[in-house]
Amino acid sequence: MHISKRKFIKVMKRCYQGLAAVLILFFAGLRSVNGQTNTLNVTTTAVPFLRISPDARAGGMGDLGVSSAPDAASSYYNLAKTPFNAKDIGITTTYTPWLKDLGLNDVYLLSAAGFYKFAPDQALSASLRYFSLGNIQFTDYNGNTLGSGHPNELAFDLGYSRKLSDNFGIGLTGRYIYSNLASGYASTGATYQPGKTFAVDVSLYYHGVTVEHGVWNFGLALTNLGCKIGYTNDATEKDYIPADLGLGASYTNVFDEDNKVMFGLDFHKLLVPQTPNPTGNSTTDSTNMANYYSKSLTGSWFSSFSGGNQLQTVMADLGVEYAYQDQFFLRVGYYYESAQQGDLKYFTTGIGLRYSVMELNFSYLVPSGSGTNRNPLSNTLRFGLVFNLDSKSDNSSSNTSSSTQ
Repeated sequence: MHISKRKFIKVMKRCYQGLAAVLILFFAGLRSVNGQTNTLNVTTTAVPFLRISPDARAGGMGDLGVSSAPDAASSYYNLAKTPFNAKDIGITTTYTPWLKDLGLNDVYLLSAAGFYKFAPDQALSASLRYFSLGNIQFTDYNGNTLGSGHPNELAFDLGYSRKLSDNFGIGLTGRYIYSNLASGYASTGATYQPGKTFAVDVSLYYHGVTVEHGVWNFGLALTNLGCKIGYTNDATEKDYIPADLGLGASYTNVFDEDNKVMFGLDFHKLLVPQTPNPTGNSTTDSTNMANYYSKSLTGSWFSSFSGGNQLQTVMADLGVEYAYQDQFFLRVGYYYESAQQGDLKYFTTGIGLRYSVMELNFSYLVPSGSGTNRNPLSNTLRFGLVFNLDSKSDNSSSNTSSSTQ
């Protein structure tokens, strides 16, 4: 089947919008409105898979990660934590079946991360996230079949972190982002191409504010600070990626040599402007959308703080982790999002088991709602495997993991 360049672009936009609906509206747990008009202005972005927590440990604590104790997955949340790991080498991999409660069996997230402390106060890190969106049937506006494909997205990171003092660390991450939303589709004269862009993370971590029986940690992370992404050679309306500001604090209370518990709270805000609400006037709407897409990179970050009640754009992660002899872990958490940003609220739970250098982590998203109000993320599971190693063999060293610091 041959279609014009203009029609193909429309088809691709429709494909992207459909995928965004699954990955944003479902992620946001939008509720059906019965007989009411409920005006929402949910902030949407391209490559929303970057907002999925890719780690089973954090997944059991409501996706807490900015301020929690360092581990092999720190590069996903706050790279500045990495030099504070107790071990010299850490490797982790996690598998997350996604949207299983909607009956989707071929959508999943695979992730792997690792770090190497080449000096006591410096570390190099790398991570990879691969998101499979399953099999998609492409159609045009008239419902005609245009083929099928297997959309997928990935992000590859390289990072450097170091301690600036005994308690203060900084991290810098470079990220390559690849988004192929119409894999397998071909047409004469088509201008489609996978979206590609780059982003950086800048993070800070303050470790070890000691109080009686416990320690405070604090974190700040600016993530996905990068260029917009487009899917055609002449794309003039490129989409924003999910730039994010994260702030967090955690407190670890040590009861005795066998028992301790960590409490943590993170706040997140997308540094992305909200899409203009339709006015009903085509000229005004076109002008508003043109202004929306034409914002500069830094201008888009600052404009995310304008308009409306800014507290309604803040998301929160609350998590608790209990550790027994640094070998058995129980975790619970809660995620909160305002009704105006999608009304996503859920509880999580998880466990961790450590033996020698190996650790297994599991997390579970507790089902919530019923019928049309059922959270599509219900029953989400994450499975993680972690290795914590020393660069040199030391039989006298303990097996204390970074997650207990």
